[in-house]
Amino acid sequence: MPEMIAPKVLSFASILDDTTRSQAHGISTLPFIHPHVALMPDAHAGKGSAVGTVIPTIDAVIPAAVGVDIGCGMIGVQTSIGKDDIAGFDLADLRRRVESTIPLSPGNYNKAVLYPHTASRIAELDKAAAEKNVDLSHSPKWREQLGSLGGGNHFIELCEQIEGDGTGSIWLFLHSGSRGVGNKIAQKHIKIAQEQCRRRHIPLAHPDLAHLAAGTPEFGDYIRELRWAQRFAFENRAEMMDRFLRCSANGWETTRFVRPT
Repeated sequence: MPEMIAPKVLSFASILDDTTRSQAHGISTLPFIHPHVALMPDAHAGKGSAVGTVIPTIDAVIPAAVGVDIGCGMIGVQTSIGKDDIAGFDLADLRRRVESTIPLSPGNYNKAVLYPHTASRIAELDKAAAEKNVDLSHSPKWREQLGSLGGGNHFIELCEQIEGDGTGSIWLFLHSGSRGVGNKIAQKHIKIAQEQCRRRHIPLAHPDLAHLAAGTPEFGDYIRELRWAQRFAFENRAEMMDRFLRCSANGWETTRFVRPT
């Protein structure tokens, strides 16, 4: 059961270190928090605010609490390959093909557009950036980043889903976000929020708790660019999954791989 560990801090975690508690308490004292912050079971100390914290706000946003990997998430595709069918496949070869198709690790980008769907996604993101006046001058290589995994806790997996009767299916699964361009967008607006708080003489327990107030131009600018970064992250995952599907089907029975409708 969740426990109210401070006046506006609700915790679902069974284990909490002192730093995480302190960070949660600090952010809960901000005047625009409502009704309380909530610590998830995996909550742990972060930069300014604890990772694994739900932070509801009214008429304000904290860019650093949103995070620098804007739109980070996962995508999974269930195939029609059964878990028993995978035994005869050359998984080492699959890994080599995935690594040659999807740039891995921080700073590794595409050398060129690889597929028609890559070019189509880049064109759509270009159009969206122009229509919404999203400044991407800080990330001249954002197009080469589309379809790349990155580092940290990002991963690509071939997974087994096991049913109660021992049968199951194979899933293609990956986790990534908005890459370097999302990071640059986040860092830009974190600095703007910090400057705004300094100008208004707003005291902060930590610089990364700086916020932007609704109704200000800075708030609108952040939300607009945040939404573009979220779209980039979505398209980045979709692009990698399309490449993963190509790798998996190459040399296997293509018709056995299906995307959910």
